[in-house]
Amino acid sequence: MTTEFDLGALLSERGAERYELHARHLNHQLPRMLHTIGFDKVYERAEGAYFWDAEGDDYLDMLSGFGVMGLGRHHPVVRKALHDVLDAQLADLTRFDCQPLPGLLAERLLAHSPHLDRAFFGNSGTEAVETALKFARRATGRPRILYCEHSFHGLTAGSLSVNGEEGFRDGFAPLLPDTAVPLGDLDALERELRKGDVAALIVEPIQGKGVHEAPPGWLRAAQELLHRHKALLIADEVQTGLGRTGDFYAYQHEDGVEPDLVCVAKALSGGYVPVSATLGRDWIFKKVYSSIDRVLVHSASFGSNAQAMAAGLAVLSVMENEQIVANARATGELLKSRLAALTDRYELLADVRGRGLMIGIEFGRPRSLKLRGRWTMLQAARKGLFAQMVVVPLLQRHRILTQVSGDHLEVIKLIPPLVIGEAEVDRFVDAFTAVMDDAHGGGLMWDFGKTLVKQAVANR
Repeated sequence: MTTEFDLGALLSERGAERYELHARHLNHQLPRMLHTIGFDKVYERAEGAYFWDAEGDDYLDMLSGFGVMGLGRHHPVVRKALHDVLDAQLADLTRFDCQPLPGLLAERLLAHSPHLDRAFFGNSGTEAVETALKFARRATGRPRILYCEHSFHGLTAGSLSVNGEEGFRDGFAPLLPDTAVPLGDLDALERELRKGDVAALIVEPIQGKGVHEAPPGWLRAAQELLHRHKALLIADEVQTGLGRTGDFYAYQHEDGVEPDLVCVAKALSGGYVPVSATLGRDWIFKKVYSSIDRVLVHSASFGSNAQAMAAGLAVLSVMENEQIVANARATGELLKSRLAALTDRYELLADVRGRGLMIGIEFGRPRSLKLRGRWTMLQAARKGLFAQMVVVPLLQRHRILTQVSGDHLEVIKLIPPLVIGEAEVDRFVDAFTAVMDDAHGGGLMWDFGKTLVKQAVANR
């Protein structure tokens, strides 16, 4: 008997119910939030750095699915690789053989970190972090992991223990006995290391929350301190890796930094198949997999599956052949410089920072009395409302999708697909300038701000 399934017919019949279905069966707060800020769009298709709605209007994506869509959406090379691997009908996930694709992907990935030797493949960024935490504890025989204040490393129990944002941790205690240190504070790091129980420090070379970069020289000095105390350096490159910051990995901006473990995910998927990698030194893996009896001491049910491996190989091929890293560096420098030039023009614009195509736009207290009064009103209700006031008209009026960089932050984070160019930079800067003109002129943005204030007060 042949079973028929028509995905197109199902979407045609039920697709219009998308928000109702989500509210009924999934996270009910998501559609509520989207309706509130006017983000409840219906996107029909996507390609590269753009979405299109049912009316045929295009939307510029400056969010790239929180960094997953590094190559944009539906890159033809990645699509073909997935069609090819499905058509090949490989004997996948037998669990008792060694397929070629995982070894080939590990070889290609490790070539970008010559000091590392082995890879473990999982399914998500948080799983890559969980793997690194386990491996660091096993390799050193120590229990405690250090992490940086305001960091983000994932939301499962282990990675949540090294999450520097209290809002994500609230209500989920007890967590693992790990300790936060300020990003860039070597004295705080050394104080903790002297206690002798630290397995590793995990750090984002550029923090996603707020887009804060480690001070020059700090990462190398931290590595030296860690190794002196027989602890490891874990680089979380889940968002910053694979070209995002203008080098293949963000830690490579600083000479002499060679992390003991590196976490990779997001863009490695090509936007199609969840995949992550934890890369590490040979001796660490040999400590974990210390005997035949421990061959499955750490594994993942879907780890190293053929579709994920094919997607990862195709992504790396595109990055090399289309010079994606160089484009991210050049386009990022252009975008950041053009935005930074606006700081003297707009008193609400406090800072523009970042590397490559990971850019933070921070807003701050204005000088003029009239604007200061409005700013104070928003801050009293809830910090972060002004940044939300900017994000909304960027989408509603200019069809550009962005995000506020974190809860209670007046920062917008730009992490567009790494394939954007000068045309997209022009479109974003023109739109952002128009929104800033409106904000400084007391336009409709402030009416929306009053609505946000009422909702913030009501939610207290």
